[in-house]
Amino acid sequence: MTVWDDLVGQEKVSEQLAAAARDADALVTAASAGTAPPETSSMTHAWLFTGPPGAGRIRTARAFAAALQCVSPDRPLGGVPGCGFCDGCHTVLVGTHADVSTVAAVGAEILVKDMRDTVRKSYTAPATGRWQVILVEDAERLNEKSANAVLKAVEEPAPRTVWLLCAPSLEDVLPTIRSRCRHLNLRTPSVDAVADMLVRREGVEPAVAAAAARATQGHVDRARRLATDPAARERRAAVLKLPLRVQDVGGCLKAAQELVDAAAEDAKQLAEERDGKETDELKAAMGAVQGGRMPRGTAGVMKDLEEMQKRRRTRTQRDSLDVALSDLTAFYRDVLALQLGSRIALSNADAEDTLERLARAGTPESTLRRIEAIAACGVALDRNVPPLLAVEAMTMALRAG
Repeated sequence: MTVWDDLVGQEKVSEQLAAAARDADALVTAASAGTAPPETSSMTHAWLFTGPPGAGRIRTARAFAAALQCVSPDRPLGGVPGCGFCDGCHTVLVGTHADVSTVAAVGAEILVKDMRDTVRKSYTAPATGRWQVILVEDAERLNEKSANAVLKAVEEPAPRTVWLLCAPSLEDVLPTIRSRCRHLNLRTPSVDAVADMLVRREGVEPAVAAAAARATQGHVDRARRLATDPAARERRAAVLKLPLRVQDVGGCLKAAQELVDAAAEDAKQLAEERDGKETDELKAAMGAVQGGRMPRGTAGVMKDLEEMQKRRRTRTQRDSLDVALSDLTAFYRDVLALQLGSRIALSNADAEDTLERLARAGTPESTLRRIEAIAACGVALDRNVPPLLAVEAMTMALRAG
């Protein structure tokens, strides 16, 4: 099973990347043998992957990174790089390859201090692999200083360094950076393609897979989580009950509080194990004595770690709220479809009785206003409005219609 098999509904992009990986392999082979490189090549030093949420931007970039580092014995015999089984592919896919560096936003932005070591590493030769690969998962979150650091590295790259940037759209990346990248736009996979993947790769029952793919409208990661995690299904069911709970002001405020508390609990559960492990590893690296006392002069390092973990918990809570907002948007989209007599497939067919009840009780205009209120809540969260305040404003707007 090759690395390209994980890219659901991205056949055209997979073909382009496989061709580039073959040319990249030829370039490295020629350099190692001291022969002339190929006259033409589809390989370049910087790539920009864009596409809607759930299309698999990061997964696609990581699959390409694996193909670049592939050391399969079949490769010199004409095999396509990206076998998925060799040491190069495996370590890239699990995130432990020494020559693949990943940068992701911990908080709302990628700070220049988060990029400094990575930019420095991009100018070094590969230690064990065939390429030095830098994967920036949230290129849209680069602030001015960190974006300028990336721009300089992309303008003057090392010979064996490849930058892989991921962002929702071209407009989310500085023009000076995107003009130096080869752009690949991913599309949202079809519901059938996602359902088929869940059945083949995850062993999910066909009916459950179809329901999860339909509910998430082609968002691969959310569909996988919804199909395999009972807790995720419970959280979604609770979110979909919210439209029936905003009949009065008290109900609005209570629903908002519960939604924010649930997101905070998700963030806490994800952070507890990870934060504790990171803290213990840092203490060991700093030479902490038995009992936890840190050596003198290391308090600043611990403080930096704690600040990073706090930013990450905030980001995780916002991400959890984003999932809830997406579920609510899909819910009211179904209500609007019923009000307009549309024949599109409902995302929430399991809640059709509730959808029909709300469709009869309102108008298309009021439903559109509710969808706009959900979008406004997302914008407010992006602007660092306190989550409870933003969600309360949304639930009150849902009540008003």
